[in-house]
Amino acid sequence: MAASIIETCHVACSANRTPNVVSWGRGGTVAFGTCNSVALYDPQERRVVALLNGHKGRVNAVKWVHKKDNASERHVVSGGSDNRIILWEAQHGKFVQSVECKGHTGPVNAVDAVYLEDSKILISSSSSDSTVRLWLCSDNKEVECLHNVSFGSSFMMDVSLALLPGTGVPILACGGDDSRVHLYVQESSQLQKAMSLQGHEDWVRGVKWACTGDELLLASCSQDSLIRVWRLCAKSGTDTHTEDDHTVIKMKEDVFEVKDRGMVSRFAVSLETVLAGHENWVYGVSWQPPVYEGGELQQPLILLSASMDKTMIIWAPEEGSGVWVEQVRVGEVGGNTLGFYGCQMSPDGSMILAHAFHGALHLWCKDQDKEGGWRPGVVISGHFNAVQDLSWDPEGEFVLSVGSDQTTRLFTPWRKQDSKRATWHEISRPQIHGYDMQCLAMVGRFQFVSGADEKVLRVFQAPRNFVENFASISGISKEKLLQSSGSASLPEGASTPALGLSNKAVFQGDLVPKTTEEGERFSSISDQYQESYFHPLSLTEPPPEDHLLQNTLWPEVQKLYGHGFEMFCLASDSAKTLVASACKASKAEHAAVLLWSTATWRQLQTLPYHTLTVTQMAFSPDAKFLLAVSRDRTWSLWRRKLPTPENPEPPFSLYAHTAKDTATHSRIIWSCDWSPDSKYFVTSSRDKKVIVWGLCVPENSEEPAFPPEIKPCSSILDVGDSATAVAFCPSLCSDCSYLLAVGLECGQILLYRWRPGQEGVSGSDWISGGGTDTLQSHTLAVKRLRWRPRAGRAGLENGEMDGPSDTERKLEEKSSWVQLASAGADHSVKIFSVNKRAL
Repeated sequence: MAASIIETCHVACSANRTPNVVSWGRGGTVAFGTCNSVALYDPQERRVVALLNGHKGRVNAVKWVHKKDNASERHVVSGGSDNRIILWEAQHGKFVQSVECKGHTGPVNAVDAVYLEDSKILISSSSSDSTVRLWLCSDNKEVECLHNVSFGSSFMMDVSLALLPGTGVPILACGGDDSRVHLYVQESSQLQKAMSLQGHEDWVRGVKWACTGDELLLASCSQDSLIRVWRLCAKSGTDTHTEDDHTVIKMKEDVFEVKDRGMVSRFAVSLETVLAGHENWVYGVSWQPPVYEGGELQQPLILLSASMDKTMIIWAPEEGSGVWVEQVRVGEVGGNTLGFYGCQMSPDGSMILAHAFHGALHLWCKDQDKEGGWRPGVVISGHFNAVQDLSWDPEGEFVLSVGSDQTTRLFTPWRKQDSKRATWHEISRPQIHGYDMQCLAMVGRFQFVSGADEKVLRVFQAPRNFVENFASISGISKEKLLQSSGSASLPEGASTPALGLSNKAVFQGDLVPKTTEEGERFSSISDQYQESYFHPLSLTEPPPEDHLLQNTLWPEVQKLYGHGFEMFCLASDSAKTLVASACKASKAEHAAVLLWSTATWRQLQTLPYHTLTVTQMAFSPDAKFLLAVSRDRTWSLWRRKLPTPENPEPPFSLYAHTAKDTATHSRIIWSCDWSPDSKYFVTSSRDKKVIVWGLCVPENSEEPAFPPEIKPCSSILDVGDSATAVAFCPSLCSDCSYLLAVGLECGQILLYRWRPGQEGVSGSDWISGGGTDTLQSHTLAVKRLRWRPRAGRAGLENGEMDGPSDTERKLEEKSSWVQLASAGADHSVKIFSVNKRAL
């Protein structure tokens, strides 16, 4: 029932900053760890199709369990910082937690798994407790730890499993900080060390097996910038010993024996090639998946590698000589990013994917028109740390979010020409800061104020380049948008000076024309190091990560000084003429709310009342009231005096408040919001209570002689967990009840309908409308909830509904659907579509 009320429209998230956290399945789905969840991403649909929530710590390693016949996988295995390994199994089209492996005493940093011949699953895992373990998962959901290999004081960075050719014996490769690759085979229920492969001169970061018929190839990569490929093949008993034949020059072979079902098999390992091409640590290697040729599976000899030098290389042997050479090199240029942590190849080899230190996925697709050419592809992106605040623009066309990853990001729906549904993408990163971002408020269609862990507020305005690109991506007419943003004086873009924090505007005259001749001498030193790194883009699709970092910044138009400590919360009124701000405070003198005028950016007023940090503020929709809630467990309500000719910007005065004894809430009040008719407001607190207060609007319009008593209008709603966010839906339900969303510390979002005037019987005025299920919920606290200011779903109104026959559909869309955006401490921004009819 609940699933039909709340649909997940979009999840913006990024990959964790660990090497083994992305895996591309044979069915085309990419699985990656994001905070404590495993995200399943469909590169064709360009959206996260599912989130698997089960880990209690960061997910560090994710691996699909590949089937022998190359069909879509039914199992995926993940390891996390909670020291656990979880095997997920597909049941009725959904992945559910099947088996849990407990035993490691430190975070798990690498996993791999293979199917054995009796359809049991063998899992290998490496952990920072300096052990590698082998687990056997049987069909009846039982798991046993078969082996536990301790490496003393050294750590294994990666593990890889395969079955020895011609036998059913598993072979395990481990690479670690002793610069060697260790091979283990399982014999008569014992794990025997077969050999150690020497050659690397620094930590081994990745090992991967590939099966080519009756041979195995092992690729290992290291921090010595080199990749080594080893060949493992069976030696028959008739192979003559050529130790004493010194006339033949051949690679040194290491031989080991394996007993399997009474038979003794001998295997030889030799070095196939050393690949040098990267200029920094090589973090990941990946073989192209096997493809069907002539009805049987063939393993292509194609190897992909990713390095901290920000490049990925595809290696393959030359046709004539068999010498391994670099075929393709792709990468990123510019930006203050580190390199790549790992790489994956699509099942057909036409796409390659890397993930980077800042969580971004980088995708390249084979260019159909250009032989041997690769071009960047469109992927999703998101914050790589907790998201603190978000806001819709006044028209409900895009969402802006700020996070502890020091960025401000802008997400909007985009529809490819031939696709049916719109997908959400990050099309701009207006602010990349040096402090953790904390709060933001929109002041107009293309202007916002943001606060970080610093005492200054910064005001940003969209440049012309963004407005033009937003028009082409969203399908709204450019002229209309430029009118609403005052186009005459708009700069082209923005760039950050080399040592600065402020985004400086770049105007038409500042743009550096690209010089045609490379050999032109620089006339001065300053020409060599250009101040502006901004190049205007003309976008028809969402930009890749390196463009987001460099070419989509918004210029900073103002700084606001006045607070004594780090910024904590912001609010703007419905007319976008006022901004209220508050900072962290442990004394009353710092806990005052400051009011700013958006016309002059002057400080208008100081509103002192609270004694500790004001945690959230909200202006009433009719802009007559300002509500503030605080860590001191009280709220304060400020009323705006009526404007007079001599006082066009009327001051606010304290209208009502709760004291320590009348507060009702017994813990910090986290969040507050107003009903759409400005009559009621709601507060939510760590004491698990949600309370609606009122009535704020007097029946007659005159100023009352004395403030009326504002008291709880609802029965106290206990939501069972600390209520960290609350929001009133701007449109009422069909039975004229108010719709509220409550976000909890555990990550769940609950929907409630509230009807005034029924608080006689305890709790009868609250009607539960369900909530997000475990797959839809955040895994950590919900930081902010914001309803879309207009009814209907973003991205559906412009494109799909054009003809006159669509008028009914438009009406139905508006009357039945509303959208809710949520920001979570689990690094994700989620957008839910809520069906009011189903409520």
